Amino acid sequence: MLRFLLTFILVATITSALLAQAPKPEATQYTCVMHPEVIQDHPGRCPKCGMELVPIKEDHRKHRTSNVEHRTSNEEAVHQTAHHDHAMHEMKMQSSVNLADPMTKEGSGTSWLPDSSPMYERMFMLGQDMLMLHGAAFPRYTNVSTRRGDDRIDAPNWLMGMFSHPLGDSAQFGVRLMMSLDPLTEGGRGYPLLFQSGESWHDQPLHDRQHPHDLFSELSVTYSQKFTPDLSSYIYFGYPGEPALGPPTFMHRISAMDDPDAPLGHHWQDSSHVTFGVATGGLVWRTVKIEGSVFTGREPDEDRYDFDRPRFDSASGRISWNPTPDLALQFSHGYLKSPEGLEPTVNRHRTTASIIYNKALGHDANWATTFVWGQNDDTHEGKTQSFLLESNFQHQRDTFYTRLERVEKSGHELVLEGADLAKIFPIYAASFGYVHDFTHGNGVDVGLGAQFTIDHRPDELDRYYGDEVGYGLEVFLRIRPSLHRHHEMVDAMK
Repeated sequence: MLRFLLTFILVATITSALLAQAPKPEATQYTCVMHPEVIQDHPGRCPKCGMELVPIKEDHRKHRTSNVEHRTSNEEAVHQTAHHDHAMHEMKMQSSVNLADPMTKEGSGTSWLPDSSPMYERMFMLGQDMLMLHGAAFPRYTNVSTRRGDDRIDAPNWLMGMFSHPLGDSAQFGVRLMMSLDPLTEGGRGYPLLFQSGESWHDQPLHDRQHPHDLFSELSVTYSQKFTPDLSSYIYFGYPGEPALGPPTFMHRISAMDDPDAPLGHHWQDSSHVTFGVATGGLVWRTVKIEGSVFTGREPDEDRYDFDRPRFDSASGRISWNPTPDLALQFSHGYLKSPEGLEPTVNRHRTTASIIYNKALGHDANWATTFVWGQNDDTHEGKTQSFLLESNFQHQRDTFYTRLERVEKSGHELVLEGADLAKIFPIYAASFGYVHDFTHGNGVDVGLGAQFTIDHRPDELDRYYGDEVGYGLEVFLRIRPSLHRHHEMVDAMK
């Protein structure tokens, strides 16, 4: 049944995306200022650099068609200048992981987003080197119901820098640093999140709270090499870093970037994004990537300021495919040796599959949707599964988003008692949120948002959570860099 469901969703999503991109006769065409060879029949962003496409004027289109074989010397000079600018831009707007990929494709670790994904970041050119900064902070008030709930004021946050240095025309060196002040703003226990689980505090497993992230979530270096226009490869080392396992982690997905909370299936899908010791090799052929990692299976310890001991005792593999600029698909499997410090004899096999769909809907408007399936197969406990569907619709200053989840969690995972420890409980959660930006498009976007989450649990859990409905309510500010635009890139290149 699961295989049929995943196949149906995959086929339906790809089919709808391909139909949405079918050319329309007599329609206005759009092109990229920096990549004139990119032509689409609908507005959006350039799949190569992320710049907003501009309409092609009718007379200019006819001129290009009728004179393609009769260029004057002046036209040839203009064409050569444009070609030179295009080449320079290609060198400057590539992913810091693999110079053959556009920056818009770069997710967390070595994962892929759709090529059409918007970029909320600031760019600085340092000669031939490029520095990109992005991140987010969510100062907020949260109130979570039931006996295991809590209310508090906190501020989940993260900051990331990506640096790339060209090594000739076909090689590149990259460095990335990701930090979080969660150890200060969230404390050791993290923030209240009903039915969340994973990691520990004071040698006790956490439950109904999301653990804080370490001060350093990523410190990685990458070397990439382009062999032909279609073939490239890279090697990636992180301490900490992210192995080739799972989709881009939630805070890097456009569909989740306005939601302050981690998914309940985080430890079934993308929790390995903070791993102390990772080595990954990847090979890219056109729109397909195959990669493998060796890494440390143990999750970070309770000291959020230190660097844990690298073990390199686990392995994973992932295949990614971006069949169109609007789609990113991945399938991955990994073996994690002793992921939980409190249970050193328990090992885990994790399998994930995901579909990310992104669609630019015109000037300053975007729709992103992600489906993720994740399965953990733990020693003694067996297989448990998680499903996630999240979507984000942004139009200028207004954003609407939702997240729907179903996760199977054991009594052991939820820290229950007696015979309930060995049982598996299906947990459902639905979140709905809205953000309105008060400052927008001027370097930093500051928006006021609200989110409501409602949870459903089996009646057997009432003796732990009480009889009341499980819900979470929060009001927050969302602070992040503005959408990266063409004029900002031009200013940075001067």
